[in-house]
Amino acid sequence: MSRRPQHNNSKAQAGEKTTHLLYGMHAVRQAWLNPERTCRKLMLTQNGMEDFAPLLAEAKHMGLNRPAPMQVDRDYLERLLPGAVHQGIVLDAADLPETDLGDIFREAEDMPNACIMVLDQVTDPHNVGAIMRSCAAFGALALVVQDRNAPPLTGVLAKTACGAADVVPLIRVGNLARAIDEIREAGFWTVGLAEEGKSYLSEVDMNGKIALVMGAEGEGMRRLTMERCDIVAKLPTVPPIGSLNVSNAAAVSLYEVTRRAGPAAA
Repeated sequence: MSRRPQHNNSKAQAGEKTTHLLYGMHAVRQAWLNPERTCRKLMLTQNGMEDFAPLLAEAKHMGLNRPAPMQVDRDYLERLLPGAVHQGIVLDAADLPETDLGDIFREAEDMPNACIMVLDQVTDPHNVGAIMRSCAAFGALALVVQDRNAPPLTGVLAKTACGAADVVPLIRVGNLARAIDEIREAGFWTVGLAEEGKSYLSEVDMNGKIALVMGAEGEGMRRLTMERCDIVAKLPTVPPIGSLNVSNAAAVSLYEVTRRAGPAAA
C-alpha cells in the first residue's frame, strides 16, 4: 500500500530546501526500508553513521536503490532543522503516491474486523503523529482527516509518529461528513467518541468493521460529524479530570476495538 511522506517548510540557513526532510531514527528507518519510498539524500553525523550502519546493510540486502550516505557536521543539521531532535539522521525523500478511501475499502474487503480512525479538526501535529503511531500499533488501516483542518505531514508529525507515516496512510478528504457516509456505505460501523455519549465504548458491539471518529480537544466533534455516527460512546473517565488528551483517548479506544474484536483486527 502506498504511503504519503512528510512536508517540512522550514528553511535552512545553509540554503538547502527542507520540504521533504524526515529526521530521527524511527521515521528515517521506516522510509529507508520502504520499497515504495524514493530516497534522494541521506545525511548523517559521525554518530548517526554508526547508528544507521545496520540499516544501510539491510537496505542493500533487500536490493533497494539507495544513495550513498553523506557525513555532515551536527552544526549543519542544526541549521537545516532548527530545534529538531534529529539524532544525527536526516533523509530527503520524495512524496509517495496518495492513498484514497477506495484503496482502503478494497484492502478491507477480506478483513472481517478492519478498523479506520477518523479525526474531526485535530490540528496539533504532535497529537496526529501520536494517533498515527497508535493506529500502526493496533492495526488500523488508515487515518482519515479533513484536508483544510489538519496539519500537513511535517517532520514534526513524522517524528512523533515514530515511523508510522510509512505504515499507516494519512488520507485527506475535502468533506469529512461525506467521507463518513462513504465509510458507512463500505460496511463500517461508525463509532463516535465524545463525553456526551450515552454508552461506554466497552458496551458497544465491536464485531465487524469499525470506524472510530474523534473530535478536536475542547470543541469535540462538530454537529454534522456526530450526526453521521451510528453511535456515540464515551470512555469511563472520572472526575476531577474527566477527559483525556485526544491522542491518549485514541490509543485507549483503538486498544478497546482490538481487544473486543480479537486478533483478526490486528
